[in-house]
Amino acid sequence: MSAEVPWRVIRKDVSVDAPVKDVWEAWTTEEGVRSFFAPASHIEFHVGGAYEILFDPTAPQGERGAEGTRILALQPPRMVAFTWNAPPNLTSVRAQFTHVQIWIQAEDANRVLVTLIHSGWGAGGQWDEAFAYFEHAWGEVVLPRLAQRFARGPIDWTDPPGR
Repeated sequence: MSAEVPWRVIRKDVSVDAPVKDVWEAWTTEEGVRSFFAPASHIEFHVGGAYEILFDPTAPQGERGAEGTRILALQPPRMVAFTWNAPPNLTSVRAQFTHVQIWIQAEDANRVLVTLIHSGWGAGGQWDEAFAYFEHAWGEVVLPRLAQRFARGPIDWTDPPGR
């Protein structure tokens, strides 16, 4: 199938009970990222700056998470775009970066629609594995954690969900 549709895109949406400003900060600050996405990050808030999300900050360099990823575009407080890479175990595609866009749209004063678009996929082999991994991760893990962060509070990474 992948050879038939090389331009495939992951698109996921979630409504979040929070103001635009708070959701924007969740995606664009280290403190915000810790509240729902990962226990550590390195963010340099400018185009070309780092947007590294560290799922296992104690792992060896190259195996900690989204390392070497960069901010591609900013339109505060409604859009941030960044490069992204495959998990460390998918060695043949890890160094080939894809792109993620996060769009934040107010539904009312205290509710936003977050749309995530992940594109830039190759086809076949580990590209298909990476696509399947992120199809699940964005829709079943990351965006639900974002909504949960605002409904119940920040994630406690000493006792993360699913552990």
